[in-house]
Amino acid sequence: MTMNLFQTSQYRALMEDHITKTISYLFEQNQEFAIACETQYITFDPELPSAIAESFNETVLFVLSGYTYESAKIEGSDFVFEAGFGSENFGAIVRVPLLAIKQLFVEDHPMVINLAEPIRLQKKEDKAKSSMEALLNNPENKKLLKKKH
Repeated sequence: MTMNLFQTSQYRALMEDHITKTISYLFEQNQEFAIACETQYITFDPELPSAIAESFNETVLFVLSGYTYESAKIEGSDFVFEAGFGSENFGAIVRVPLLAIKQLFVEDHPMVINLAEPIRLQKKEDKAKSSMEALLNNPENKKLLKKKH
């Protein structure tokens, strides 16, 4: 029963506010920090090469320092920053839902521990598949697709 308590909309809102205020405070103090995030909720633009993406575990630690720290900001319910990955320093914009941040650290000190889960987003493949199914459910669209072949 305790785990359900951490998944209520009220607790999610409380944690999102806490994470937002903690990050804002660290920005005001010009303090670099690290975040441990659930990989399944993170998006990269452009997408990372598969060799790099496959090297991530379920949880990934991002150390925000230097340019990565300078580029970091909160956009709505997301934490966004630019980072380089792999030996070739592949650059990408990283977008992390605030509730996907499970822990926030300053040096070795945990400042936030979050037990709330983000509201599960459909995977990109599922969205594409359901979009195509919706498109094909309309008989008029099926005719258009057949004419192109």
